[in-house]
Amino acid sequence: MFRALLLAALFLLGSCGTAPREAKPALWAVRDGDTTVYLFGTVHLLPAGLRWFEGPVRTAFDASDTLVLELVMPPQAETQALLDTLGRTPGDPTVATLPAPEHARLTDTLRQAGLPPQALDRDEPWLAALTLSLLPLQKLGYDDANGAETVLQAAATKAGKQVKGLETAAQQFGYFDHLSAPAQTRLLTETLNGLPRSGTQIDAMITAWSKGDADALAQLLNADLAKNPELRATLLVQRNRNWADWIAARMHTPGTVFVAVGAGHLAGGDSVLAMLGQAGLKVERLQ
Repeated sequence: MFRALLLAALFLLGSCGTAPREAKPALWAVRDGDTTVYLFGTVHLLPAGLRWFEGPVRTAFDASDTLVLELVMPPQAETQALLDTLGRTPGDPTVATLPAPEHARLTDTLRQAGLPPQALDRDEPWLAALTLSLLPLQKLGYDDANGAETVLQAAATKAGKQVKGLETAAQQFGYFDHLSAPAQTRLLTETLNGLPRSGTQIDAMITAWSKGDADALAQLLNADLAKNPELRATLLVQRNRNWADWIAARMHTPGTVFVAVGAGHLAGGDSVLAMLGQAGLKVERLQ
């Protein structure tokens, strides 16, 4: 479930019906005399059988000493404890206090998914929204076991590479938890409104990722995040700034690093790549 939380910031998935079977996602590098940082945009859940971990991506990964992900997953029990602490209200129901029309749509959606209508009542709106975002993906056969991070981390472990995280699970949950009440409610409402169109949107995003079309991906992502400026600032812009600073500092240490973060963070005018360029670093697109 946890990887689905990251999808709220990225909206990067694809449907089993029309998703390509072979992908050539984009890859970048920042280099100096003794340091190389590869930058790869991931999709957190993918259908089985999509070939992407080959060619330049595999070559760059094999050449790297360290794999850097958004986070290294903690044990399941720790993840669940964080969810219970940050995402659920022990007292009065939270989502149950939604305006009547929105709550009616929520209960209808849960019933259609075979879940009790009260299943999310004690969830804070952000957690309810992220849980709902999983429903169409489950029908389409998506699994985080096929996601890029899972594949990369398994390969790094097998190869004896060091694996690091840019953030902790507590930090990532905290970004959602610290959103204002209006921003959380807007996220939940937009998630409910968007569920009927999710298949089409998902197909377009996975197609752009598979082609390495960062510009098209940026347009699709910005259309979603522009509806909620606070969400965009918190989950995209500020984190991109933090990661660009980390990469700039890492360039002072010799070695080769493969940085893999959600593809939405490497697309658009406020991307990690743009911020590195603003800091005077040359970012090279690899073919």
